Amino acid sequence: MTDSHADKHVGEHHNHATSDHHGHDDHDHSGHDHDDHSGHGHDDHSGHDHDDHSGHDHHGHDHGGHDHSHDLRGASKRSLVIALVLIAGFMFAEVIGGILSGSLALLSDAGHMITDAASIALALFAMRVAERPPSAERTFGYRRAEVLAAMLNALSLWLIAAWVLFEAYHRLQDVPEIEGGLMLVVGILGLLVNVAAAWVLHRSSKHSMNVEGALRHVMADLMGSVGVVISGILIVTLNWTIIDPILSVLIAALVAHSSWSLTVKVFKVLLEGVPDHIDVYRLCSEMEDVEGVTLIHDVHVWTISSGLEALTAHVLIDPAFEGDNDALLRRLRRIAREDFGIDHVTIQSEQTVEGCTEDHHVGHLLARSRPLG
Repeated sequence: MTDSHADKHVGEHHNHATSDHHGHDDHDHSGHDHDDHSGHGHDDHSGHDHDDHSGHDHHGHDHGGHDHSHDLRGASKRSLVIALVLIAGFMFAEVIGGILSGSLALLSDAGHMITDAASIALALFAMRVAERPPSAERTFGYRRAEVLAAMLNALSLWLIAAWVLFEAYHRLQDVPEIEGGLMLVVGILGLLVNVAAAWVLHRSSKHSMNVEGALRHVMADLMGSVGVVISGILIVTLNWTIIDPILSVLIAALVAHSSWSLTVKVFKVLLEGVPDHIDVYRLCSEMEDVEGVTLIHDVHVWTISSGLEALTAHVLIDPAFEGDNDALLRRLRRIAREDFGIDHVTIQSEQTVEGCTEDHHVGHLLARSRPLG
């Protein structure tokens, strides 16, 4: 947005005679007229248009987004079940092999497999909980359970990495005898199982933070299996038993590094930050380009759970606008849903900002896209 365009919006914003909008102070919501709910249009349903459900646009939307979400959740659940069977079916053999061979790399890899199974079970449990319907006490239901499961999986990876580093330190002080042949055989089998499990989970992880958390565990275990195979080869051929704790340290560092992006993503959701794929500046600019709209303000965009983003905003409508306000609001909701993938959209229309003291977030007036960096 150019400076002149920004000045136009700011000028229009302040030229409303009834606004008396000095720094957005003295918030008594009188401008919102909460007594008769005209701000939200509950009397005649103009704000949310409940008569034809245009607030969620059930006729045009026809629940397509929700059906797609359910399909993705079903595919994610199937992927998790298949991965759990693969991991659980092999982890017992790896635990026994680690004990018999005396390999820390193999034992740490076995520990990863146990936590893999636990992480997948946790992800499945979180999906089950998330399917519980919303209630008056929990209006969004239990969808955040999947985010919490992803957070637990991310933090557990850091604990595993710390444990492996601790054990590797002691092994470097006193390197034990290791049965390289057994270690190599079990490591190869574990690598194959982990590759299969990672392949199953990979596609669903793009749509679910919960599945991504389980995949990170499997990928950490896959790296561990690679380390076990390399250690086994070097021990069998060159008798380099010290390579076992050295590679364990490297694997622990890789595990911590790979889990960092998931950790950041989870905390961003819990802090209700704007999703990376949504440019709020461009969203507001496109809405303000709609005829009749003077200003978009008090904008909030956040992720409820994977694949479910929400938007709330106030729309200042030009008092001179002679068009259909309901049609204008439907157009704004379509922009949010179809162009930006936001499913849950709540827009409040206003013709004055008198007495409105929310944090208005009008930085988009000076830019049409999110700043880089």
